[in-house]
Amino acid sequence: MKIGNVFSLLLVIMLLGSCSKFNKILKSNDYDYKLKMAQAYYDRKDYRRAQVLYEELFPIFKGTPQYEDLFYRYATCAYKQRDYLSAQGLFSNFLETFPNSSKAEEIEFLEAFSYYKQSPKPDLDQSNTHKAMGMMQTFINTHPGSDRNKEAQDIIDVCYKKLESKELRSAELYYNMGQYRAAAIAYTSLINNFPESLKGDEYKLMAIRSYYKYASMSVIEKQEERFQKVINEVQDFQDRFPESKLLSEAERYLTLSNDFIKSLTKK
Repeated sequence: MKIGNVFSLLLVIMLLGSCSKFNKILKSNDYDYKLKMAQAYYDRKDYRRAQVLYEELFPIFKGTPQYEDLFYRYATCAYKQRDYLSAQGLFSNFLETFPNSSKAEEIEFLEAFSYYKQSPKPDLDQSNTHKAMGMMQTFINTHPGSDRNKEAQDIIDVCYKKLESKELRSAELYYNMGQYRAAAIAYTSLINNFPESLKGDEYKLMAIRSYYKYASMSVIEKQEERFQKVINEVQDFQDRFPESKLLSEAERYLTLSNDFIKSLTKK
């Protein structure tokens, strides 16, 4: 028999033996033994089998001295298997049940982290992203000396950038569709919602460009008022970003708008 076939046969035998042993544990009525085996599976990082046993033992040990550790491990099994939706709920319930637990700080962080792991790509609903940011900030405020605070802040920053990216995509979509007034408003919202962004001057320039295109496409009766809006936005750019490399481009729209208003006055 080839060596590969021998290994395959041995693997099958080992798996069958493992399953057989686990089934015997499941059928046992000795709950202390089951708990001991659940802990053993957990320590070996076999979280799937540990979770199955903990789930059965959960109501049995409720109210006993072992319950807190059992609950903690049961919740962690879901987390370790990347079932973040279940983990988030279990962590929340753990904190309600054991608010003064020595594991409370860890669980608070893991609950927030579970929301973060459910945060989808930028073009989808960002409810979990907002939730993760809020919970991480609460964690930092509640545990100012925690070793986890740097990671918590890093996660907040990642979420912040994701939300910024989502709003930027919306603004770009409006602009590319020729909905320039909506684009200008969206780019302005980006500046207001993300005042610390390194792209603030880029957003402001795009708002100016959008208002300029909107004014250019307007009926004559509305053009003077709308080009004046462009002028106001450029002046705001000058105040906010006097050192920006984009300043000359922004000021070009100031010149164009002034020239357009002068031509309208002559007419």
